[in-house]
Amino acid sequence: MKEPNLSLLCQALNYQFSDLALLRTALTHRSADSQNNERLEFLGDALLSLIIAEDLFQRFPYAREGELTRMRSGLVKGDTLADIARQLKLGGLLTLGGGELKSGGWRRSSILADAVEAIIGATYLDGGSKACKALILHLFDSRLQALSLKTVQKDPKTLLQEYLQARRQSLPEYCVLNVSGEAHEQYFEVECRVADLIPPTEGNGNSRRYAEQMAASKALDLLKQQVKH
Repeated sequence: MKEPNLSLLCQALNYQFSDLALLRTALTHRSADSQNNERLEFLGDALLSLIIAEDLFQRFPYAREGELTRMRSGLVKGDTLADIARQLKLGGLLTLGGGELKSGGWRRSSILADAVEAIIGATYLDGGSKACKALILHLFDSRLQALSLKTVQKDPKTLLQEYLQARRQSLPEYCVLNVSGEAHEQYFEVECRVADLIPPTEGNGNSRRYAEQMAASKALDLLKQQVKH
């Protein structure tokens, strides 16, 4: 199997690795080799959260803690990382095991997102904290520039909880109905139970959190419709 040319990726990252072996490891999925990107992913995840948090803290000096948390969550979530991976065209550069190749693992959001975090970790080890910070701010530049306190949205679970608390009603309960798929790519079905709603609302997605948010959003919409009628 021909090794991919990583020069275009380095150009897109705006960073040239001194040790290309680190970058190759960052692009190696655990299905392909015992020396894979899981440890780099762990490191990159922590660095990403810290550097994004620092940038938001400086960028929005009057933002409240909750607003900063919501902005950070939106930036470092898996869907955002997978989008960045697709912009970098990482799918064709990944080293995957036979099973993942057959199942289209190069398209899978979770694998793509993990690779981005691993590249961040690899950059830190290769060039230090300054290079790592420059990389993250480069990758997230357009998203950071687009942020505004006016557009910060509370997530549906928070909105539903606040809606019920304001009316002195019982808080919602979330119950997982079903979990399917492989361990690395699970699919969740969740229901949200609210006292005034029968039957409960349901949500689904590639994470329990996302499924709960979907179910909460549906519940909030129905409660508001009941008020109107």
